[in-house]
Amino acid sequence: MASFFQKIFGRSAAAQAAEAVSLATLGVDMHSHLLPGLDDGAETVEQSVELVRAMHTLGYRKLIMTPHIMGDFYKNTPTGIRAALAQLRAAAAAAGLHDMELDCAAEYYLDEWFQQKLDGGEPLLSFGGEQKYLLLETSYINEPFNFRETVFNLKTAGYQPVLAHPERYTYFYGRFQDLEKVHAEGVLFQLNLNSLCGYYSAGARKMAERLVDAGLVDMVGTDAHNLKHTETLRLKVLPTDHLQKVLALPLLNNSL
Repeated sequence: MASFFQKIFGRSAAAQAAEAVSLATLGVDMHSHLLPGLDDGAETVEQSVELVRAMHTLGYRKLIMTPHIMGDFYKNTPTGIRAALAQLRAAAAAAGLHDMELDCAAEYYLDEWFQQKLDGGEPLLSFGGEQKYLLLETSYINEPFNFRETVFNLKTAGYQPVLAHPERYTYFYGRFQDLEKVHAEGVLFQLNLNSLCGYYSAGARKMAERLVDAGLVDMVGTDAHNLKHTETLRLKVLPTDHLQKVLALPLLNNSL
């Protein structure tokens, strides 16, 4: 009987601890999929508003939303992304979310279409003003053969590459020194906060903790697609020890 009550009170204490912490010190989330109808994130404006409200509850006051741009799968364009942003801004204001600043960029998948955009001189959706941070992702399994060439070309074009969720790329597992080298060569790292509780996998959590311990995290993002992601943040990530460690790093979030 005692163990039964201990389990109950243990869960209650964890829930209370989560409620007592917020992400307000970050101020800005720079990776999410909350814009309606563009990718595998929010499908409707109503869902988007719910997610914006959930992010507000977590302590955020600015969201830089980053829909996928990925080959023939997510053919998003800067024009279409900005149109969705305008739609959400109007809906959020109508819902009373006046103190949440909404902005957009994109999460670019490194494929042949991306290289074509870069080679063609097409303006890319960056964030951070003059810093021109550009959020990139790759296959989770296969390392892109032209990664370093792409990074060089981006820097030459005036962009600062930011690698989304490096802890999730399995081709770096067992190769932490190679990941350190990528960072040392000038690629910024953005950690997914939900990785800190093992949401994606035990391997991603282990790599996330190692990146935090090594001080190799420049930004953190929610990568929120749905309310399950925001609830995981609230109930499982906020109480973790490594959240406090990552928040103690000189993160760039609140400068965006």
